[in-house]
Amino acid sequence: MVLKESESELEAGDLAPEFELEGVDGETYSLESFADSEALLVVFTCNHCPYAQAKFDLLNELADEYDDVSVVGINPNDADEYPDDSFERMQEFVADGRIDYDAYLRDESQDVARAYGAVCTPDPFLFARDDGEFRLAYHGRLDDAPNPDDEPSRYQIREAIDAVLADEAVDLEWQPSRGCSIKWNGE
Repeated sequence: MVLKESESELEAGDLAPEFELEGVDGETYSLESFADSEALLVVFTCNHCPYAQAKFDLLNELADEYDDVSVVGINPNDADEYPDDSFERMQEFVADGRIDYDAYLRDESQDVARAYGAVCTPDPFLFARDDGEFRLAYHGRLDDAPNPDDEPSRYQIREAIDAVLADEAVDLEWQPSRGCSIKWNGE
């Protein structure tokens, strides 16, 4: 498990780094793809990590419940070393319903994960739309469950989303995400 501060330079109010990534549906996605949303939740995640797997249902629920929020999973892991994180396996996870986000994207080059400063899976970044641009409103834990098998008692991500949709500041301490380290290419 990684419990580490992000090395990201992203701070509250910073613009979301641009990306252009292939989704499991064969479409190419960018920030512009989600321009109609009031908020964008970008979660660096994967298929094999037990911490990421423990949050599949929560992320699916968020994608289903919040019409004004796009939930986007981005898998940056080295698929050569971790075949369960391959594009084909990502497609299988979506096809069988384990993952039902608004988009599940592959960051083969890992450039997007680096641009965001992601360090683990899952690592969520919540952006609020402001004058047509997405600005960072929250980066921290999805909930307070310390381990994959623990039941959360608090869902910080829901509190953050509700604040963004109410056009309020997110009044939460940004605690580091918990999860498996990102599997960088060549490591």
